[in-house]
Amino acid sequence: MPQSSHRLKLDPTTQINYLLYLPDAYQREPQQRWPFILFLHGSGERGNVIDTVRTVGLPKRLEVMPDFPFIVLSPQCPNEERWPEQADKVMRLVDTLLPSLRVDKRRVYLTGLSLGGEGAWFLGALHPERFAAVLPICGRIPAVGGFPQQVCELKSVPVWVFHGAQDAQVPVENSVTLAKTLADCRGNVTLTIFEDGDHFCWGRVYENPATWEWLMRWQK
Repeated sequence: MPQSSHRLKLDPTTQINYLLYLPDAYQREPQQRWPFILFLHGSGERGNVIDTVRTVGLPKRLEVMPDFPFIVLSPQCPNEERWPEQADKVMRLVDTLLPSLRVDKRRVYLTGLSLGGEGAWFLGALHPERFAAVLPICGRIPAVGGFPQQVCELKSVPVWVFHGAQDAQVPVENSVTLAKTLADCRGNVTLTIFEDGDHFCWGRVYENPATWEWLMRWQK
């Protein structure tokens, strides 16, 4: 089943766009419950044209992976906004959709790239009880009071961090600082730095089967 485009009215004044991916086997196997990934896109995909979200990162991969064994929700951040400002809306969207989907609620995961990497750090630390594992890529330290120390809220959640050493847009020191802070709190964190990688290194992550094998190791 291809990804579908929707608008969800959250309240009388606010709407949010999203893509929802269901594996082909979702309809064939009505008794199965599926792991769930919340994906947060980067700054270039902000706006109100949902098809732009399909062009980068995990949603792009899903266009050619009809049997990817996860349900994937990809909301769209409005122009000039950042994910920390949208956190409450995103979680309301998740809470609205999950009851209507056959989700394995022990296996709810969070990932994001660039702006979405920052969002994954922020949303994970804000709601550590909601996610079985978090996978931030090339994310900045959230520009919110309490960070980087706030990342210690994730100390009970497995986190795998990725960054390119040659990143000229979000310096790799952002991920190094967050990962070290979390490690100092005795968090379960792994940092992978691609020494020849630039800012656009997320293809290496989302195209690697080991990424999804690692996610599936964890459950609440």
